[in-house]
Amino acid sequence: MKRKSLFALSAVVVVAAAALVPVLWSGSDYLHNGTAVAATPADQAALIKKGEYLARAGDCIACHTVRGGKEFSGGLPMATPFGTLFTPNITPDDQYGIGKWSQDDFYRAMHTGRSKDGSLLYPAFPFTSYTKVSRADSDAIYAYLRSVPPVSVPSRPHELKFPFNNRNLLIGWRTLFFREGEYKPDPTKSVEWNRGAYLIEGLGHCGMCHTSINAMGGPVNSAAFAGGLIPLQNWYAPSLTSNKEAGLGDWDIKDISDLLKNGVSQRGAVFGPMAEVVHNSLQYMSDEDVHAMSTYLKTIPQKSEAPEHLQLETSEQFGGELLKQGQKIYADNCAKCHSENGLGMPPSFPPLANNQSIQMPSAVNPIRMVLNGGYPPSTGGNPKPYGMPPFAQALSNQEVAAVVTYIRQSWGNHGTAVSPQQVSDLRSAPLD
Repeated sequence: MKRKSLFALSAVVVVAAAALVPVLWSGSDYLHNGTAVAATPADQAALIKKGEYLARAGDCIACHTVRGGKEFSGGLPMATPFGTLFTPNITPDDQYGIGKWSQDDFYRAMHTGRSKDGSLLYPAFPFTSYTKVSRADSDAIYAYLRSVPPVSVPSRPHELKFPFNNRNLLIGWRTLFFREGEYKPDPTKSVEWNRGAYLIEGLGHCGMCHTSINAMGGPVNSAAFAGGLIPLQNWYAPSLTSNKEAGLGDWDIKDISDLLKNGVSQRGAVFGPMAEVVHNSLQYMSDEDVHAMSTYLKTIPQKSEAPEHLQLETSEQFGGELLKQGQKIYADNCAKCHSENGLGMPPSFPPLANNQSIQMPSAVNPIRMVLNGGYPPSTGGNPKPYGMPPFAQALSNQEVAAVVTYIRQSWGNHGTAVSPQQVSDLRSAPLD
C-alpha cells in the first residue's frame, strides 16, 4: 500500500484522501473567489478539520513534502523507469501553488486527471484511483489545503526521457488504463464493507503498489492486488489475494487492524515503504475506518497471481549447503530475538515461522531486511518500536543468502533457496 508510487509515469498535481462522512455543506454555503466557504465559521472549521483528516488518509504529505522542507511545498524527486519527476507545490500560493485554483479545478484534477489549464497529468499522480472520491470529500480536502500557509517555492521541471516528456502520449495510456467515475457502493455488501472499499480503492490507492505494472507503466488489471515489485525501490508489495503471500483470508480482523494502525501485530510487522504509509497516514485514521478497511481487505477474492519476475534459482545441492550454513548464522545472529523455533516474541519481534512474507516466491523483502535492517513505524499504539539491525557490513552475499534460505525453509516454511547473486543485486539497491 505505498503512497509514494515511484512507478508508472510519476506524480504531478494534487494528492487527496477519502472518507464517507456526513456532508458538511448546505444550501447556504457559497463560493468566494472560487473558494468553498461554509455557512458559519464553525462550519468552515469543521470542513477544514474533515479535509485535514482526509489528507492524512491519502498520505498527501509523503509526496508533496521534502524531508526538512515546508509542508506541501513539493519538490520531492520521484525516480521512475521513464525519468525523474518532481512533485508540485500544493500550498495556496498564488504564483507557485494552487492559490488560484477553484474547487472545480481541484476536483477535475482528482476526478479526471487534468490540471487547471486542462493539460493531462502523469499517472503516478493516482487519479486512476482518486476518480472514485466523492465531490464532497474532494471539496473538504481543497478547503484544508487552502488553509495551510502558502509557500512561495516554484515547482521544479520534470526530467523525463524522450518521448515520455510528450504529454500527448498520455491520451493512449488513458484509453488503455483509465476509467473515470466515482465509487458506487455495492448494495449486496454492508455499509462498513463499502466504506473500506472506498478507502482502499480510492484515495488509499493501495493497488498502485500491490498490483504489478507493465512496460507501459500501466497496471496489470487481471492481477489486481496480486502483488508486484516496486520499480527502482526494490521492495516487493505482496499479494493481498493469495494466502501464500499476504492474503488476509485467514487473518483475524484485529491482526489486520493492528498492522494497519500500529505497524505491528501478532502476525508480523511492516517495514520499508509500508512503514512510511503507516507512520504518515494510517496511524491517524479512526478505529472505525481502520476496521472497515480491514473488513474489506479480508474479503478480497483470490485472483490471478502477479506476473513472475525473474528470480535466479540455485541447484538442489547448493541450496542444501546454504541451508546448513544459514542454520549456524541464524543461531549466532538471529535466534536471540526471533527464537530458535522461529516463533519470535510478537509484536516486538515478529515470528518467522509460518510467516507468509518470509516464504513468498519473491525473496526481495527478507533479503532487504537482512542487508539493511529497519524499524516498524513509530505510532501511537507502538511508540517505541524494536528495530532490526543491518548485516550488510557483517555478512557476505553468500552468508546473507544462506541465512535467508534457512528462514525460508525451516519450521515448516516452504520458500525456495536464495542465490548469492540475488543478494548482490539488492546490496546496491536504493534504501528509499
